[in-house]
Amino acid sequence: MIKDIEAKNESKSICDKEIAVLKEYFPACFSKDGSFDIERFKEAINEKVDITKEGYELKFLGKDYAKLLVSLDTTTVITPNKKHNELPENKDSKNVYISGDNLDGLQHLLKSYSNEVKCIYIDPPYNTGSDGFVYNDKFSFKSEDLQRKLSVDEDEAQRILDLTNKGSASHSAWLLFMYPRLQLARELLTMDGVIFLSIDDNEVANLKRLCDDVFGAENFVGQWNWFKSATPPNLSKKIKKNIEYVLCYQRRENDIKFQGIRKYSSSDDPITKPQNTIKDLIFPPKTLNFSGKDGVIKTGIYGTDKYPNELLNDLTISCGTNENEVAFRNKFTWTQPKLEDELEKETRMNLSKNLVISYKKADYGAEVPPNFINEKVGVTTTENAGRKLAELFNGLNVFDYPKPTSLIQYLINFIVDEDDIIVDFFGGSGSTAETVMIDNASSEDKNLKYILVQLPEDLNETYKNSSGQKKTKVKAVIDFLKSINRPTTLDYVGIERIIRASKKIKEETKADIDFGFKHYILNEPEQNTLDKCETFDKASLIPDGSILEDFGAETVLTTWLNYDGYGLNANAQEIDLNGYTGYYYDKHLYLINPDFTKENVVALFEKYEAIRDFNPENVILFGYSFNEWSVTEMLEQNLKILNDTEKNLKININVRY
Repeated sequence: MIKDIEAKNESKSICDKEIAVLKEYFPACFSKDGSFDIERFKEAINEKVDITKEGYELKFLGKDYAKLLVSLDTTTVITPNKKHNELPENKDSKNVYISGDNLDGLQHLLKSYSNEVKCIYIDPPYNTGSDGFVYNDKFSFKSEDLQRKLSVDEDEAQRILDLTNKGSASHSAWLLFMYPRLQLARELLTMDGVIFLSIDDNEVANLKRLCDDVFGAENFVGQWNWFKSATPPNLSKKIKKNIEYVLCYQRRENDIKFQGIRKYSSSDDPITKPQNTIKDLIFPPKTLNFSGKDGVIKTGIYGTDKYPNELLNDLTISCGTNENEVAFRNKFTWTQPKLEDELEKETRMNLSKNLVISYKKADYGAEVPPNFINEKVGVTTTENAGRKLAELFNGLNVFDYPKPTSLIQYLINFIVDEDDIIVDFFGGSGSTAETVMIDNASSEDKNLKYILVQLPEDLNETYKNSSGQKKTKVKAVIDFLKSINRPTTLDYVGIERIIRASKKIKEETKADIDFGFKHYILNEPEQNTLDKCETFDKASLIPDGSILEDFGAETVLTTWLNYDGYGLNANAQEIDLNGYTGYYYDKHLYLINPDFTKENVVALFEKYEAIRDFNPENVILFGYSFNEWSVTEMLEQNLKILNDTEKNLKININVRY
């Protein structure tokens, strides 16, 4: 498991993913020695692609290093929060909350959710200098490693190491932090999926160029300006910053139309004059002079001061009747010019009483959304979001500047359908999870699912490194988490928010939706465990059961189920093999526990023969629990017989370390 990944990572280079794609689709462009023939590649694509020699790209210190991080696999394992996950509201939930570094989280998600996520919303650190962003990574490369892997000289390798190890909040550090995460996130999206990214003035220009680089400039959908605050702190002497931005990119260019707000006439504002209300237009009871089309003053129902109510264009007119019960019309649709033409006709004007015409706005359907987001489209401010969040926590300010659920709901509903997955890998206070629940509860047809990833930032360390008002706020959050017996890490603020919000939504809506979530923790193995893995002798006849104890069977099983593409909600069936417990799911049988004997092999063979629907084609062994040679030989000798049975199965036996 970990040793296998470390061995693969050692041989990774910065362009491995790109080269793999080229080899798959353009094998003729590679020679026997593996070199790539660029001229042949140009010939292969020149009929459909305009080849240019113009150069324009985003460059920053550490970009090649960021590309290398994309190629490396995570060495973390996925540990299920068993107590939480077995609660009645969570055991069948399809929602997921992951506590861990989002770079690791994305690498795990790609194994099961590649091309399956319809929408990603993220609110990353803005790198303002006051938001706590400092780049540090966990990788322990040496200068010579980077020189070899990145083809750089010693000086540049050292500059990159300084950037990654000493902590930095520079623009290059922020871009280095964001680049691999966006590269991995792109692979999660469906071909018609989109990503929304919140940002402010400080990095919006860099983020735009970075996303052009990752997603392609042709896949830029647009930029929204969100009216975030009516009373922002006046940190600038030049301008008060009320606006933040939301960038949107699609995975691939498509013809999907975003479903935005409904159309309104300019004289029918959606806030002050709600749609589809009935209005009466009362015309004068006597004839007045008015100017006809030819400029001649005529006598008619209204005069130069027109009628007392302003008519809207493109109306559905339902006419009433006058006091003499003479029907004016039944029901018809007129434009403003048509209505005025009809009113000019004297045959329509010979009515002695008031003429009452009732009308309502037509239902025009949705239009593409405007690029300004404020209360007119139902989106509130960060102050409003902060008040609502504080209400959930009994008045405690647990999170600064949370995004309102109305903003996220407004964005995701441009694109999502009833069963889509929404991912937020900067989970923060949990706004995205609450948004999904609100959206599902408001519609009988929706069954959206969310996956959140949040770094378990140690709030005690944050407290030590803070001062002034922030220190006081962090202390209050720590005390609160302790009072409810929660770990004092930032991810548990999000977890508690989701639990409290789900209870509130359930009480208010009485909806029957998925209010629960599964919780998983990403863990780096302890150094002692890694040392035991490193010194384990595969050829030895003695397995090391202590390694499994260090990891835990449930952690190994959860990590492998996700690794094999079954996701984080797969429930493997326990299989009794004459006293030995195996784990069966779909086409895989996992043998993780030690003490697997010949009798257990026989019991496994008998299950294959006796149970019609028991057909695992892959038997996966946790190598540290077995004597690899003897066990695999026993399995191969017994299971190869199945090739000649009615099931005609070819069993693959794989040992993982």
